[in-house]
Formats: sequence, structure tokens, C-alpha cells
Amino acid sequence: GSIRYEEEYTHGSNAGLKIAIDLLDPIKAKCPKITYADLYQLAGVVAVEVTGGPTVEFVPGRRDSSVCPREGRLPDAKRGAPHLRDIFYRMGLTDKDIVALSGGHSLGKAHPERSGFEGAWTRDPL
Repeated sequence: GSIRYEEEYTHGSNAGLKIAIDLLDPIKAKCPKITYADLYQLAGVVAVEVTGGPTVEFVPGRRDSSVCPREGRLPDAKRGAPHLRDIFYRMGLTDKDIVALSGGHSLGKAHPERSGFEGAWTRDPL
């Protein structure tokens, strides 16, 4: 839930997320008992399913953070596969998970208004 803080959503890597945050704010206002963390997770689960992806089980119970995590924990588009592994392995993710999360960036083009980055994320995909 820390993405709701300006320091977090204005980070270049999160540039496009403010649009989604703003869309979810009215839902949070109507359902104040759901945590921001659960609301954002649920939105992701629904987005995957309605765009033709698999059904992902939603398990509630996340607690909101009252502070933004330290700088440097987000992937840097310019640093390649070893950096992605450093970032995502510490979260318990596998190479397959990394490809699912980041692989699409190598197939298309990033837009600065959405990611803070312009062009292909990598010329050396995993």
C-alpha cells in the first residue's frame, strides 16, 4: 500500500501508476475497511483476469505500510538481467516470474509518461 504516497508514485519507474491509484481512490472511500495493499492487489488480480490471463487467487490480509520503503529496491531498466535477478530473487521470485513481470518490456517500447524510460528496456533479454 505504500504506492499511495507521493514519494513512491512519482518515482520514474512508477510513473503510470498514479492513473490506477486515482481510479481506486473512490472504491477505497466506499470500502474503508479494505487496506490499500489488499485493494491494489485485488485490482491486479482483476486486471489479469479481465485481460484474458489466468484466474489468480486473491488472499486478503495485507497490512498497509505507514512509510515508503528505501530507494533502490525497484529494478533499473538500464542494468540488465543480473540486476533483475538481484532485485527479484530477494523477493523469492524465479527467472520464470521475472520473465512474466519484465519480459514484455523487451518486446515493445517503454513510454516515459508511464515508466520514466523511453525505448526498449533491454537489447539482451533473459
